[in-house]
Amino acid sequence: MYRQSIQSDKAPKPRGPYSPAMVAAGPTVYVSAQGPIDPVTNQNRSGNFMEQAEQVFQNVTALLEAAGSSWAHAVKVTVYLADFADFAKMNEVYLRYVSEPYPARTTVHSRIGQSDIAVDCIALVAEG
Repeated sequence: MYRQSIQSDKAPKPRGPYSPAMVAAGPTVYVSAQGPIDPVTNQNRSGNFMEQAEQVFQNVTALLEAAGSSWAHAVKVTVYLADFADFAKMNEVYLRYVSEPYPARTTVHSRIGQSDIAVDCIALVAEG
């Protein structure tokens, strides 16, 4: 498994916790967008944005772990926000899960059903 953050003096520096580009090689897991669905009830988790975001990141974590991976091996993350006013709050939760070198990341303004946030990602899987 190989994962490396890429930056260039000819491209803008990141303005947040993400890598402008990542080079990665090895078995890969692709996690579909996860919303704030409680895995016990299989219903949307109600609550404020922070509670929804925490549930979303826990759901992605569960799938990464089931595949033999983790946030430490994530190379690309897409975050879907219903309201960009929640961007700073999202980063607060996001930083509880990722560390440097940060995955490449895109944040998109999107109405996602009745949820305030959804997240998908691509991560490497430990071989063996």
